[in-house]
Parts: sequence; structure tokens; C-alpha cells
Amino acid sequence: MSGPLPHLGLLRFAGADAHSFLQGQVSHDTRRLSEGSPLLAAYCTAQGRAVAVLHLLPHTSGVIALLPRELVPTTLERLRRFVLRAKVTLEDLSQQFRVVGEHGAAALDAAGLRLPDAAGYVEHAGIGVARISADPSRYWVIGPAASLAARGLADERGAGGSLERIERDWRLADIRAGLAQVYAPTSELFVPQMLNLDLIDGISFTKGCFTGQEILARTQHLGRIKRRMFRLRLPKGSWTVGHALRLTDGRAGRLTELAAIGEAFEALAVLNLEAGAAELEAAPGDAVEAVELPLPYPVRSAPAAP
Repeated sequence: MSGPLPHLGLLRFAGADAHSFLQGQVSHDTRRLSEGSPLLAAYCTAQGRAVAVLHLLPHTSGVIALLPRELVPTTLERLRRFVLRAKVTLEDLSQQFRVVGEHGAAALDAAGLRLPDAAGYVEHAGIGVARISADPSRYWVIGPAASLAARGLADERGAGGSLERIERDWRLADIRAGLAQVYAPTSELFVPQMLNLDLIDGISFTKGCFTGQEILARTQHLGRIKRRMFRLRLPKGSWTVGHALRLTDGRAGRLTELAAIGEAFEALAVLNLEAGAAELEAAPGDAVEAVELPLPYPVRSAPAAP
């Protein structure tokens, strides 16, 4: 199901120094934006904790970052502290622009929008279309609300269903692609490797310095990744993003993404690799009978519980 995703917001970085400014702030190499490629990246604290996961698009008006709308104000405020003398302006575009998620190319064809080429991004009169690298069967579409509406892409009633259903289906697709997201309850809890961003081309270890780079490099090269993100099926319950849980195999962690499937749920959760490890405080109460589901990329599995 395709349609508007109002839970997502947009930041724009414009000006002569936009790319170089972002190069010093995010985990991926922004030189790839100049080649017309969208980027997945984390914006981190100096301690290497992910404040936000960003989808960066090389829009002609400036680099546009997609992230949960609830994180836009704090992320914008943090980044503005580092502008100093850089020739870059930062702007919240969440009111002027809209984000649409498309499963497959049919709606793009119907709207008269061509698909991105090998670089992964194309633009039509201010409407940007980006292939999601971690899930190439889906596309971001961004642009001014009126321009999207004129092409039948921004019906606030939803395309073929309610906005809640469209968001649920999009987040479920993210879960099945193993594509991490950070929301307010999980902001600054995890280094990007715990969110598997190193496994899906979300970090460059050769680009040079950026905020948090020393911690990420040390974590990667010294083999100190003790937590990873896994896909789970959870039973009926009052689950929320950020919820702490302990599994019956002894691993503990927190939920990072969640989507209902009938009365059950599919989820992504950052878990200790070793059963009984004290890296995360285990949730109180009974252990959860969760089923670990496959991801489309390999993740080191936890050893069998003693």
C-alpha cells in the first residue's frame, strides 16, 4: 500500500557549504550526493550514539534529510550549533514538503514520474524520487505538497487505505528489510553498528572525521560490537518503541521498530549477542516468547543459552 507518510519530516541543508557541513556531521560520505546518489546515514553525538537516522536526498534546492517528524526540532537545534561560519542554511521543510512512500513503480508510472537510474535518484520539476538502497522495490517521493497533489500522490485521506494503515505497511516493510529507524524513545541509545547500519551501507570508515567517528571506528576495528539488531515476531501485548524486553533465550534489549500483524507484532530490536550479558538492563517480569525471524543480510547470531 502506497501513500503519504505524515509521521516523517524533512530538513533541508542549502548553500555552498551544505555538502562539506554534512560531511563533518553524518556517518556516510556526502561526496556521493554530488554523484546523484541518495545516502543512508546516522547523525551521532560525540559519544557515537545515534541521535537520528537520516535518508539524505540530493535535491536541487539543497540536500534534504528524511527522518521522523518528532525528531526534527531537536536534530535541527543540535546541527545549528555547528554551523559557525559555514555557508549553509538549515530549514525545517515538514510543512511545505510532503513525503510519500511507494511500494513498486505502478503509482510512479501513473503519476508520470520516471524511475531513478543506477544512481538511485531522479527529479521532476522539484519532485524527487529516490530508490531505497536497502529495499530497492520501494521509493521515496518528496516535493511541495501542491506538486504532489497535482499528480495524485498526496491525498491526505490515504491511497487505498487509511494513513494509519499506510504507515503500518511502510514500517512493516522497513522491519522486513532490516532498515533501522530511531525515534524519540531510542534517540542516543545506540551506536550505529548496533542498528546494523554498517551492514546496509550506512557508514563510511574511510571518509575522515565526523561527529562520533572515533567511537564508531573503535567499535568496528576492535570488534566490540556486543549488541545487534534482530527481527522478531512478538505475541499480543502492549508493545511500544523503546520497550525493554528479555527473551526466553536469555538475551535482553529494546524495541526499535514495531508493526502490528493481526494481534501479534513484527519488530526490530537491539539485543545483546550473548545471553545473560549485562549490557542492557533486562525488562522486569516474565521472559518474552519471541520468535527470531530472518533478515535479508547476515547478522552474527547469539550463542545458544547455557
